[in-house]
Amino acid sequence: MLTIADLRRQGLILFEAISGSRAYGTNLPHSDTDLKGVFVLPEDQFFGLDYVPQVANETNDEVFYELRRFVELLLKNNPTVLELLGTPADCVIYKHPLFEQFQARDFLSQLCRQSFAEYAAAQIRKAKGLNKKINHPEPPARKSVLDFCYVTVGAGAQPVSTWLGRHGYDAAQCGLANVPHLSDLYALFVDLTPERRHGYRGLVRDTDTSQDVLLSAVPKGEEPVTYLSFNRNGYSTYCRVFREYWEWVEKRNKERYENTVQHGKNYDAKNMLHVFRLLQMAEEIALTGELQVRRPNRGFLLQIRRGEFEYADLVAQAEALVTRVEVAFAASPLPAAPDRAAAEQLLRQLRQEFYEQRRK
Repeated sequence: MLTIADLRRQGLILFEAISGSRAYGTNLPHSDTDLKGVFVLPEDQFFGLDYVPQVANETNDEVFYELRRFVELLLKNNPTVLELLGTPADCVIYKHPLFEQFQARDFLSQLCRQSFAEYAAAQIRKAKGLNKKINHPEPPARKSVLDFCYVTVGAGAQPVSTWLGRHGYDAAQCGLANVPHLSDLYALFVDLTPERRHGYRGLVRDTDTSQDVLLSAVPKGEEPVTYLSFNRNGYSTYCRVFREYWEWVEKRNKERYENTVQHGKNYDAKNMLHVFRLLQMAEEIALTGELQVRRPNRGFLLQIRRGEFEYADLVAQAEALVTRVEVAFAASPLPAAPDRAAAEQLLRQLRQEFYEQRRK
């Protein structure tokens, strides 16, 4: 398996730079140092069966793209890869002379509206989801099917557990039967015989694990006491939200979560910083045709990072910025997409030159 150390040892690197917050100028003293780069596979390996599109370390904060993959992502206007072409000089660790042939202006296009702005819009939705998780946490005790079951009472309804308690019934003495033509509506029977000779099976098999109500065989002639409705869609939605919440709790970045709670505004400040960075870069690209990685408004972005703004105000500003970006791209002279033929020619030429230099 090819490693980053192999790339350095074998002289396969075309470009290596510090990326992320240190390139944007939004780094703090404790910020990690992320590395990104571009490499060329050894010639014999490139012509073999095992093409390697990228190489990364275990924590994925050091990522190097193979030349072909790099060009593929440039043609898609991928923000992470495009930003390499705008890396500030103080963040460039190594640049092969051949890499000078790559210029951001040759790849910027209308696709940036989607890759930058729509990605940022997705991050806004993610921030809203996080805000909801923080402000509306799920209790550790999972609800059961019965919590989504209601019985008819006159012209209204009440939770089945409430109904059972008021009548002094035990769920185990109840039985359910389908009501023809009506989905998720059941006739509810109660066995009032002392020995419970009807043998009803109850409402669910197990309150902790059951995913559905339980049907019983009902003796002919028995009359239902009431009707039970199972809110199946509500239960399904609850299960998904409950699962996603606790998966988030398990996998969340502890440091970022504690920072979110600490500043008291209940949003992921780092996430919102990137929303504004991406949207502002997208607007600049549309208006100027230039890519500016080092952000000129470091102070404002760090205010977001510190949680100095209210969540609702930030979301409103971000959504207004999305609209501005849309307008800017609608009037922009940028091409619909990068020139694929020119990019492929550059790819072929650069790879050939790189291999020829290594043969000498």
